[in-house]
Amino acid sequence: MRIMALDLGSRTIGVAVSDLTETIANGVGTIRRTSPERDFQRIGELIREYGAGEIVLGYPKNMNGTIGERAKLSEAFAEELRTRFSDVSVVLWDERLSTVAAERVLIDADLRRKKRRKVIDMMAAVVILQNYLDSRSHVRV
Repeated sequence: MRIMALDLGSRTIGVAVSDLTETIANGVGTIRRTSPERDFQRIGELIREYGAGEIVLGYPKNMNGTIGERAKLSEAFAEELRTRFSDVSVVLWDERLSTVAAERVLIDADLRRKKRRKVIDMMAAVVILQNYLDSRSHVRV
């Protein structure tokens, strides 16, 4: 089984998927948001394509740990994922600073600003998923 991560933005959704050993996160692209129905249709296609059994959805808490408007939107999106894809578990994962970390990786890779904008959401999903996978590896025996 693979694990899929989504970084929910207002215009795009970044997507990453784990390898089969659930050790390494790989970016697979972004979904340009056009309508909720189309967004969920594309997510369903990706779930089937990659055989994902779990979705990790970025949960943008405020820096002080409180739940703001963006986090509430993620909660509602997670509920809709659970309703539409009942055979896939959905986990909200604290994504504070994931975009900052993704931006740093892309700057270090010497990507120009225009190119960074195209892949930042996907890279944020990679950071979210890798953090999630790393946290699980500490509890496995």
